[in-house]
Amino acid sequence: MDVNQFPTTAVLSDYVTVCELDGIKVVRVVHPKATAAISLFGAHVLSFQPSGKKETIWMSEKADLSGSKAIRGGIPVCWPWFGKAAEPSHGFARSSEWTLNEHRENEDGVIISLTLTDTADTRAVWPHAFHAELLIEVTNTLKVSLISTNTGDTPIQIGGALHTYLNIGDITETTVSELGNEYIEGGVRKPSSGHTRFNQEVDRIYTHANETVMVEDPSFQRRLAVTNQGHNAVVVWNPWKALSASMGDMADDSYQTMVCVESAVYDRSVVLNAGESHTLSTVVSAQ
Repeated sequence: MDVNQFPTTAVLSDYVTVCELDGIKVVRVVHPKATAAISLFGAHVLSFQPSGKKETIWMSEKADLSGSKAIRGGIPVCWPWFGKAAEPSHGFARSSEWTLNEHRENEDGVIISLTLTDTADTRAVWPHAFHAELLIEVTNTLKVSLISTNTGDTPIQIGGALHTYLNIGDITETTVSELGNEYIEGGVRKPSSGHTRFNQEVDRIYTHANETVMVEDPSFQRRLAVTNQGHNAVVVWNPWKALSASMGDMADDSYQTMVCVESAVYDRSVVLNAGESHTLSTVVSAQ
């Protein structure tokens, strides 16, 4: 994604501008270390490209950017639950309008803070008071941190995921490793060799993955490191041919150039008492 082509609507600093992209507002970062783009709709990272390197984040060429539905690709924020634990699937954060709270910058990079708080609409879906903050730190690496705070009087249970779509050269040549000895697939726990390659659809919840998961991308002659904290699983997903072709916001061949490696709390096992916070984070770096 060429972030320099977005029409600028506001200049916030030397490195940060606000742009329009179809129907959504996008915070654009252009820094000597890297460029990035973050949609206020969904607090959704759309792009991260370290200086002199290839784009690391995959976006669907058919993604709906109207602000009317969740965006396909990038880093969707699945919160306050992951998957189909409740409706809507993957929670409401990824289809909510977030607020640009703060931006800070120096010679090392830029930090963007976006926030979301409960409203009548969110309480109709999930009857709890909360404050969510997404911190996006753009340097020669990308760090995304989701900070969830219970602002109500009673305990809440949350899950979620930073649903990172990685841009790769060829899925058939790609290996994801450091995944531990077990995964859940279709609700069944299975033994794992600790790595996986792809010749069919893969949708797995790895429950004992290392803190840093490695993605070997020989087609682009690089390795991507994904380092997670505050999670209890790493989700690996590629839709493969049939599912990719069946989705209206993916091209038939989209599966060939992407793989999802997600920092996740897959089971809503985080309990926050009144005033407590939890941080779920992921760091993506290209080597």
